[in-house]
Amino acid sequence: MWNWATHPISGLSFLGMVIGAVVILLLTLLVVMYSIYWQRKLIGWIQLRIGPNRVGPFGLFQTAADVLKLLIKEDVIPSKADRVLFLIAPILAFVPAFTVLAVIPMSQHHVFTANVSIGALFYLALSAITIHGVMLGGWASNNKYALIGGMRSAAQMLSYEIPLGMSVVGVVLMAGSINLNDIVIAQSRSIWYFIPQILGFIVFMIASTAELNRTPFDLPEAESELVAGYHTEYTGFRFAFFMLTEYVYLFAMAGLFATLFLGGWSGPFLPGWLWFALKVFLYISIQFWIQATMPRMRVDQLMTFSWKVLLPLALFNLVITAVLKAVV
Repeated sequence: MWNWATHPISGLSFLGMVIGAVVILLLTLLVVMYSIYWQRKLIGWIQLRIGPNRVGPFGLFQTAADVLKLLIKEDVIPSKADRVLFLIAPILAFVPAFTVLAVIPMSQHHVFTANVSIGALFYLALSAITIHGVMLGGWASNNKYALIGGMRSAAQMLSYEIPLGMSVVGVVLMAGSINLNDIVIAQSRSIWYFIPQILGFIVFMIASTAELNRTPFDLPEAESELVAGYHTEYTGFRFAFFMLTEYVYLFAMAGLFATLFLGGWSGPFLPGWLWFALKVFLYISIQFWIQATMPRMRVDQLMTFSWKVLLPLALFNLVITAVLKAVV
């Protein structure tokens, strides 16, 4: 716990925190913008289409034009919606998704991020708050499709958080620390953990896809069933907030994946931040590839797969890791 008596925050250190937060926010917005562009391009190529190619050279400004369009659209609030909760929900969903980026070690020196001793726990605890924003958005809209989407999202994210957390615990056992930077350093001294933790690696990939509500686990916003799911009634910049949350969370999950299983910023020859960027790009590209190739699961299949397949696998990986750690 921070001791305010012995370690008061000076005006200069507070200014540094603000600058760091602004830099990370701008970086995140840039990553989100071109993640969407890359998604549309990659899926277009897989489906033998061209993708964005009109706005700017090679269509590079298409996402910026779409964001501008959303920002100037009319902000509509349904007359029978719970106005206060309806307005709060997008913010409650976005803030945790952005805040978890503060503990992801994007480089060896933590220039704009915090080296928190409980980084992995901080990430898992804070990211769970996003569920409340999604659920509130669905309920406050007073729309049956939005409510079903919110309920699906709550059930799905709670179910898949358990195997996701257990896969993280396996890495923590190997590194002997819950500090994300210590986990990267431990991998740089031995081997990236996706090899000894291959089972945890697979569980993490599947569970994180479900946590992000991405195909084939995109039941909360299944367009063919629920129009747009929990954000059906949202328009303009509030709808943009939900979309921003989705892709910020994708960036954050990619950063956690790179940190836990691919050695984070560690790697030969290239600068640490570039290694981190390449690993994040790999995870994001895999998610888009899955989206373009896999069909959506049924709700019953989704829940059954979590509790009857992923959870036993995560427990087995945890037991094996603990035994090997004790013996070796």
